[in-house]
Amino acid sequence: MWYRKNVGGWKRAARLIGGGSMLICGVVALHASPLGLLLSAAGVVTLVTGMFGYCPACAIAGREPVKG
Repeated sequence: MWYRKNVGGWKRAARLIGGGSMLICGVVALHASPLGLLLSAAGVVTLVTGMFGYCPACAIAGREPVKG
């Protein structure tokens, strides 16, 4: 693995739920308007960080890797 996980446990679950909600709201509720597409893009990034357990912004901020 070329990265060290820095998001774990309930935070990953929260990112998955939140990212999915942002994606759906951006496409469905905002009818894929420019604001909706921006929200959807943020949702995709949040989903990906939740799936992989790695957040580049957290790594830049110096967040410690998850143990285990």
